[in-house]
Amino acid sequence: MKQPSGLPIMQFIAVQRHDTKEWAIPGGMVDPNERVTATLKREFGEEALNSLQLSDSEKHHLEVVMEKLFNSGDEVYRGYVDDPRNTDNSWMETVAVNFHDESGDSLGRFQLHAGSDAIGVQWIDISNTLCLYASHLTFLKEVAKRHSASW
Repeated sequence: MKQPSGLPIMQFIAVQRHDTKEWAIPGGMVDPNERVTATLKREFGEEALNSLQLSDSEKHHLEVVMEKLFNSGDEVYRGYVDDPRNTDNSWMETVAVNFHDESGDSLGRFQLHAGSDAIGVQWIDISNTLCLYASHLTFLKEVAKRHSASW
């Protein structure tokens, strides 16, 4: 799809958080001794594809497809984020990575199904009018800029 400006309209997979009911980019906390890239893949599978409920063969197929996609991410942000869980004595830091599936051959092959701590999941057009959790809109603005897409 394209805007009247001729710029492409990008989409992202959003999950609706159970705790605040806000829409967000899938993600979560890094487990002890876990690499950030493994966390991103695990959390995406749990929240957007309900991977915890898949059969062993379905999990294997998902792993194969996701491995290719999640090996080609583009880091768009690393550091402190404005987050409602921040306090005077503790704060959130994050790594935001764009995994772009231009052809739809990876993520486009899976049916989205909310799982883990998500109560909803859907494709959403990237737009400056979105109301998202914490600093997530800032990350999407950077992604749109890097892909010369509509904002």
